[in-house]
Amino acid sequence: MSVTELRPNLDFWQERVDMAAAFRWTARLNLHEAVANHFSLSVNDDGTKFLMNPNQVHFSRIKASDLLLLDANDPDTLNMPGAPDPTAWGVHGSLHRFCPHARCAMHVHSMHSTVLASLADSNIQPIDQNTATFYNRYVIDEEMQGLAFENEGERLAKLLTDPKKKTVIMGNHGVLVLGDTVAETFNRLYYFERAAETYIRALQTGQPLRVLSHEVAEKTAQELEDYPEQDVRHLAELKAILDEEGSNYAS
Repeated sequence: MSVTELRPNLDFWQERVDMAAAFRWTARLNLHEAVANHFSLSVNDDGTKFLMNPNQVHFSRIKASDLLLLDANDPDTLNMPGAPDPTAWGVHGSLHRFCPHARCAMHVHSMHSTVLASLADSNIQPIDQNTATFYNRYVIDEEMQGLAFENEGERLAKLLTDPKKKTVIMGNHGVLVLGDTVAETFNRLYYFERAAETYIRALQTGQPLRVLSHEVAEKTAQELEDYPEQDVRHLAELKAILDEEGSNYAS
């Protein structure tokens, strides 16, 4: 029996396993930053109850059973034993309160995404397949007001009125990606960091960029959105590797 089939007495077990795998692989790819970043996943119909990582636990150690089950409408969340990180609550509590389409949200300070977010112009031009993936599908937050406590989270949520735009380049901060599932969201996070790296490295050459036309960039983005099960297979393969290694992520 696969370790991913062993179910402790916890609700939303498969969702927990998928989240734990995403945390482990984010750490393996060095997309995290110490114990400062956070992911969440809605588990009820209106999106207000969600799983999130515990306060300041390293992504490489997070297990399915560690995840907190929170209520975005509970004003006493930060006062409970084992409360989440206040900035994580500020971002994710607000997202799940005000953006029902934000089923899963992942926020990191990964290197190339953060470099992009630190440029005066944080737009990412479509110069290859990965950068074209995000063509007309992101928003840029240019109004960072400090750490992402609750007021910041509410302000970010207001940027996400267009369900088509599932990536926020958080100016001077990092990146936030959304999706309907853990697989979709992690896949988007992975490819945005790859796209940002390609774009930053291309800028570093100092050479003129060969930018795709609007028509080709939009066509490429749409084709990739419609590509069957790439995200599902991606996460399944990562879990298979973790299982083969004897990881305790699904415990």
